[in-house]
Amino acid sequence: MNARFYAPDAHELGAEIDLPGDEAQHLSRVLRLKAGDSLTVFNGSGGEFTAVVASATKTRVRVRLGDRITAKAELPMALTLAQAVLKGDKMDDVVRDAVMLGFAAVQPIVTARSEVSLSALTRSDRHERWQRIAVSSAKQCGRAVVPAIAPPIAFEGPASLAHLPSPQFLLVEPGASTAAVTVAGVGAARPAAATLLVGPEGGWTPGEVEHSAHHAHPLTLGTLTLRADAAAVVAGTALLTHWKLI
Repeated sequence: MNARFYAPDAHELGAEIDLPGDEAQHLSRVLRLKAGDSLTVFNGSGGEFTAVVASATKTRVRVRLGDRITAKAELPMALTLAQAVLKGDKMDDVVRDAVMLGFAAVQPIVTARSEVSLSALTRSDRHERWQRIAVSSAKQCGRAVVPAIAPPIAFEGPASLAHLPSPQFLLVEPGASTAAVTVAGVGAARPAAATLLVGPEGGWTPGEVEHSAHHAHPLTLGTLTLRADAAAVVAGTALLTHWKLI
């Protein structure tokens, strides 16, 4: 199988384009491909092509696009993950797995119990890192679409997430809300889009749950107790299975 690379400028058959810096270094320094070698490229927005290396140096790689390839199909609904930012590198794993599972977008949020502040995230390069992880995960799992990783925002109740698709499902611990239902209690009709909200290591505060009740449907995984970095992929898998998408 040909090596696969992310090339956001890949759009026109026969065009010669530069690979992004990270991709160029991987091609030339790690895989040691040379002019004339075959590969495949995807543009992150659904396009995928055969290609050949036109030229390769340590700092620049140009590839020539060949035929368009039928890309791996995306899910027939757009599922967004609004994930409370986790400490350390746990958020990296969440982004990687969300891309692998087929989420269409990830919105990092900072909640009352998040262990990192919005100002600290703004000063750091974590958003750029999450974007690189999304590209890498899309490469590995064969997606031709790279989900959008939005800049982190503060979670200040339902209004702060009004821009995200509805219906919205707030993943809560058992007993956190009398209105919570299991995945089996979610409507069987598949929505065109939806948002899954997942809290931090310490969970949502009672106030956050209460203020979200009129906008997001409280959702529980029953008696399961999960790590914060595993909750999104487990709940996402359960919802997609419930809607017969996987």
